[in-house]
Amino acid sequence: MIKKFLPGFEAMTRYDRSWFRFDLTAGISVAAVAVPVAIAYSQLAGVPPVYGLYASILPLVAYAFLGTSRQLIIAPDAATCAVVATIVAPLAAGDPARTIPLTAALAIITGIFCIVAGIARLGFLTNFLARPILTGYLNGIALSIISGQLGRLCGFSLDPAGFFRTLIQFFSKLGQAYGLTVAVGFAVFILLRILKRLAPQVPGPLVAVVLGIAASSIFKLGDRGVALLGSISAGLPGLMIPNINLTDWGSLVLGAAGLALISFNSGMVTARGFAVKNRYETDSNQEFIALGVADIGAGLMQGFAVSGADSRTAVNDSVGGKSQVTSLVAAALLALVLLFLTGPLALLPITVLAAVLINAALGLFDLKSLIRLRRISFQEFRLSIVATLGVITVGVLPGVAIAIGLAMLQLLIKASSPHDALLGSVPEVIIYRFDSSLIFFNSDFFKSRVRKFVREAKPRPRYFLLDCETMPLLDSTGAASLEEVVIELAEQGIVFAVAQAKGPVRNMLEKTGLKKKIGDKNFFTTLESAVAAFKAEKANGG
Repeated sequence: MIKKFLPGFEAMTRYDRSWFRFDLTAGISVAAVAVPVAIAYSQLAGVPPVYGLYASILPLVAYAFLGTSRQLIIAPDAATCAVVATIVAPLAAGDPARTIPLTAALAIITGIFCIVAGIARLGFLTNFLARPILTGYLNGIALSIISGQLGRLCGFSLDPAGFFRTLIQFFSKLGQAYGLTVAVGFAVFILLRILKRLAPQVPGPLVAVVLGIAASSIFKLGDRGVALLGSISAGLPGLMIPNINLTDWGSLVLGAAGLALISFNSGMVTARGFAVKNRYETDSNQEFIALGVADIGAGLMQGFAVSGADSRTAVNDSVGGKSQVTSLVAAALLALVLLFLTGPLALLPITVLAAVLINAALGLFDLKSLIRLRRISFQEFRLSIVATLGVITVGVLPGVAIAIGLAMLQLLIKASSPHDALLGSVPEVIIYRFDSSLIFFNSDFFKSRVRKFVREAKPRPRYFLLDCETMPLLDSTGAASLEEVVIELAEQGIVFAVAQAKGPVRNMLEKTGLKKKIGDKNFFTTLESAVAAFKAEKANGG
């Protein structure tokens, strides 16, 4: 029971003590990156900085006991925070007093969706967002984050708007940029890019925050017009069930469903990647449950929804983290920061956080995958671009919904006219393979192809052999179409036969009476035996 419901805890009962020095070092490193990132991502979610720290503690503990990945770090994530802001901002209408309970409620509802999905064994939804759509979605999120932070980087505010309108606003207000703010922000941004390229093992966000606080203290940046983060409440928050209006529930539930799917898929990409690298397996259904409990924990601590954090997971793995003890160490350190180290954070320049977010967004933008997609599948490349354009124009959830709809439409179009082939060259015998299930949306295509091959065959065929090796399923509509074909061919004096039919296909043929109509003697286990029987029948004057 413990192994089934608390796999992380069960793994800790077998913990190798020699791992602790690695997990301790990894936990310190993860916390060092998590503090500045959590504060920065709070800006994306539209809540005060301290709430990013609130959203970081319980999720780490919950996942440590419930998760199946040894390296995954559950924490605030740029893409998830952007979705949270998209859902909550219209409901809060700029009222901070409503934003916090709404984001907390959204996290709890998202968590409930995830737990229900895990119990219902819907972990297969990890494949629902195809890689091109996920790439396009993340690219759109990256562009939206960058455009939204340009104003903060330069020292002026921009009204919330779509990507293109935000860019127009930015360039129209560029004359209001404050030189010292721009200098600090761009200096930090350039430093982050240099560290990423030359010293990727160094926690860039932590370096940026420490240097920003030091510069603010030494040069009195706040007195010289550079906007600072301001005071952060010290101490741990109490657990609280958010109080929201009844009218908000509909929008939150709808948004939570989409957020659960997106955050789960995003997190599973990271979890699977590191599981493959470190040679172990993850359980997608249990991952759904673990993420759900983590989200509920974040909401109860007045935080916002979380996901698998690829940057912090990468830090954990690169430092040598062996188990989820890393998450417990990081959670303890984050709690200590809230208790004792909030004072210095008040001196942090806002432009530094903007630089951290823009740098993180550039890490989300996957140009290499786009180039590869364009080379290997132009259709999937277009889907990715549509997802990106949807996210930056109509919004995150509608944009992804449009891309998923187009992907499903493309899949149905392909499935309605699947690949087929004529096999071999035997006189008076058509050997036809249909490389798909024969079901309601491709049955007309099947009939049209059979008629075409019979009509064009030279010489006129005496036998039509259907190779069912690649036909895993036959539904009632497909069986009805197959019966039409059998009757039409019989009227033309052509014998219809079946080879290599799988169990589900044979069962449907028996239930519909079509097996009897075709005749037992016209069912064969191999193509070779069928052709041999035809030749023997022809030799005997059949």
